[in-house]
Amino acid sequence: MSSSPPNRPTAPPLIPFPLVLPHRHPDKNKDPGAEDKFIQISKAYEILSNEEKRANFDRYGDAGESQGFSQQQHRQFHRFHDGFYFDESFFHFPFNSERRDTSDEKYLLHFSHYINEIVPDSFKKPYLIKITSDWCFSCIHIEPVWKEVAQELEALGAGIGVVHAGYERRLAHHLGAHSTPTLLGLINGKITFFHNAVVRENLRQFVENLLPGNLVEKITDKNYIRFLSHWRKDNKPHVLLFDHMPVVPLLYKLTAFAYRDYLSFGYVYVGLRGTEELSSQYNINVYTPTMMIFKEHIDRPADVVQAREMKKQLIDDFLSQNKFLMVARLTSQRLFQELCPVKKSHRQRKHCVVLLTEEGEKFAEAYEAFLTFAVANTKDTLRFVHIYSDRQPEFADALLMDEEKYRGRSAVVILERRNNAGKIAYKVLEEAWQGSKEDNFILLDLLDQLRTDPGLLSSETVVADLNDELAPMFLIRWFYSAVDYISGWWDSLFHSNWREMMPLLSLLFSALFILFGTVIVQAFSDSSDTRDAPPSGKEETAAKTEKNDASFSKESNRIPKKSFVEVTELTDINYTSNLVRLRPGHMNVVLILSNSTKTPLLQKFALEVYMFTGSSSLHFSFLSLDKHREWLEYLLEFAQDAAPIPNQYDKHFLERDYTGYVLALNGHKKYFCLFKPHRSGDEGGTLGSCEDYDALQHAEARGKSSCSPGSRSIKNKLHKLSFWMERLLEGSLQRFYIPSWPALD
Repeated sequence: MSSSPPNRPTAPPLIPFPLVLPHRHPDKNKDPGAEDKFIQISKAYEILSNEEKRANFDRYGDAGESQGFSQQQHRQFHRFHDGFYFDESFFHFPFNSERRDTSDEKYLLHFSHYINEIVPDSFKKPYLIKITSDWCFSCIHIEPVWKEVAQELEALGAGIGVVHAGYERRLAHHLGAHSTPTLLGLINGKITFFHNAVVRENLRQFVENLLPGNLVEKITDKNYIRFLSHWRKDNKPHVLLFDHMPVVPLLYKLTAFAYRDYLSFGYVYVGLRGTEELSSQYNINVYTPTMMIFKEHIDRPADVVQAREMKKQLIDDFLSQNKFLMVARLTSQRLFQELCPVKKSHRQRKHCVVLLTEEGEKFAEAYEAFLTFAVANTKDTLRFVHIYSDRQPEFADALLMDEEKYRGRSAVVILERRNNAGKIAYKVLEEAWQGSKEDNFILLDLLDQLRTDPGLLSSETVVADLNDELAPMFLIRWFYSAVDYISGWWDSLFHSNWREMMPLLSLLFSALFILFGTVIVQAFSDSSDTRDAPPSGKEETAAKTEKNDASFSKESNRIPKKSFVEVTELTDINYTSNLVRLRPGHMNVVLILSNSTKTPLLQKFALEVYMFTGSSSLHFSFLSLDKHREWLEYLLEFAQDAAPIPNQYDKHFLERDYTGYVLALNGHKKYFCLFKPHRSGDEGGTLGSCEDYDALQHAEARGKSSCSPGSRSIKNKLHKLSFWMERLLEGSLQRFYIPSWPALD
């Protein structure tokens, strides 16, 4: 009788070091590592022979007493993290990368993939993105809910993404995720963070709230005619979904967002009172979801699809075949490129039949005839479109060459785009399009010839890009952008951490600092301008005369820093820097001289103004009367009391002697003060006064005045200039304002 062998433990796995056999016990084996290896072998056999320890080793990678914590304490684990609530116990934490769930691998995002593909695609569908990492208890806890919602939303048409913060730190930082797990939504390139409990209903609602609120319009018996008639204004087919659900399904909203540039969407709740007429007119089965597309004719749908369960693939196939009207209007360059693509090969050749017409009842009959022809002759290689010539004049002129026979009438053009630069080959019907039977036969014959003879399009031209007729105004686009920015800022203000808010706060305080500084500087500048404002003639009082420039009064007592006077010639080269753009508070004192009087006048001028060279706000120059007489005459016109406007027919006009005149020019505030040459008979001199100027000028012109070179020296012309300079610094001289400085030619 044979006895069954006793239960023996399963053979241990291979161990990556040589076994220590029993006859080589550590007591007899002198190898330094023999004792450690013997202990490891003993523990391996102990684990394999005990089912509980073996299960713990398979689950946690260790069979020690520390597992008591893993099994007991984790059952009582409760976590609150960044707005995510968890109330379920768990035991298993697969932190190893080998044991990590592979369901997220197909959703993993990398930085370049996100920037180049996901962000552009977010303008067609919203994305729900999870940021996760290893050694994250919360990430593991939300995994069941995440799997369920990700599969459900992906089937409806939403995008799913997963970012591993440990391997894609750059992308995680770009998204603004500083902790894990983080859930966020992406739509139209804008990021929105999820701040709620991680449950299925909240995640679905979060994705639905990302979508614009005006994607789908509720349709009843009262507004369906208005909705379907908007095809002329929107230039889009209109889609109606009939369903017995009281709210618009998320699938339908996601579809409306994906096709919003091509189609307008409406939803009819067939269980609602007020939709009976609509359901009866189009013979709707109220128990089966029905989708209809309406194009140019609102009394009958262009296409219909019915299914007990509307799947995304079915809807996409249905809508992709009906994205355009039968005779769509070219309203933008993008639409022109889609309807009339550039041929890539002979088999992909596609021709566009374009009706050039205008708006109004006068052209309605020609358009209806063209629409009827297009419906009867629909082919894959032909696309029928129309365009308003008055809205796209450059396009129409390039094709019709502004011929008289087409003026105020419709025309038909067959064209083919040759490249993306605007080159097209085309042929225009010889006569204007009226929609008669003869016009139909002529067009049909040309299209038949075009099948076998592509050379029929013998004319070529280059057309400019079409204007975007439906683009919103700049102010509207700016308003929407501002609203989006403010809403995003408001949301981040309450939900972002301080690390995210620091750049915004820094920008805000910098702007406030700059604004405060600007106000302070402007306040001081305004007060200075008020002091120097031109006085009214009758209101000029002694009190106002005492207001002077503080900078001049302070620097008038300064001792000259140099032993010479630096006087430069005022020319057209340095005119801008020395006068027009002279710094505020600075003045240029200019001596008028001629070639014959240059040396003596400059010597006397230097002696008179030497005591004032210590002021850094004064600059000294001289102007040649022989070169710039017209410039001086123009300036003196604004000092009419002191210098009446010369008469060009006066025989002494070109003989007037202005040598010895001195002008103090304030380039910033655009005014000047005038010093007239001293007359020997006037002991008091003329320090900017206005008496007997005309008589003096005529006397000087005739050589009868005592100021002539024969009766006094040239240097005496600048007698008492120093007293005039003191009054200039006091601010007591009369100022003559000009609108702008003339050019110095």
